[in-house]
Amino acid sequence: MHELNIPAKTERLYEAQAFAENLMEEAGFSPRMKNSISLVIEEIFVNIAAHAYSPAEGDVLIRLGLEDKNSVVLEFEDKGKPYNPLEEESPDVGMPAEQRDIGGLGIFLYRSIMDEVEYKYENGKNILTLKKREER
Repeated sequence: MHELNIPAKTERLYEAQAFAENLMEEAGFSPRMKNSISLVIEEIFVNIAAHAYSPAEGDVLIRLGLEDKNSVVLEFEDKGKPYNPLEEESPDVGMPAEQRDIGGLGIFLYRSIMDEVEYKYENGKNILTLKKREER
């Protein structure tokens, strides 16, 4: 697994996305797969930056594993407030936007894009692991 440890600040998002995109480019993943992973990174990273440490600041450790040239394993680890996104109810996307509660679409989005999503809180750390397979 490749690792990137950076401050959880929204202005550092580009580093997290470039980290994944460069590794995936070298491994020969499709533009569609790279875009999907970049979008997932944006949703999760921005949520960590906005909510995990507020009002204090902290880091996020991002791990990226490329399994068997067809799969990506993405892991986010932070020492912020315990938060399991998998406990959130999915929004009713069939309902008009103005009638829905604010928030929750990012979690819905990455749960829809990724094949597997797991969360654990261990040793004072939130660890969110996501997997996506690409058909080649």
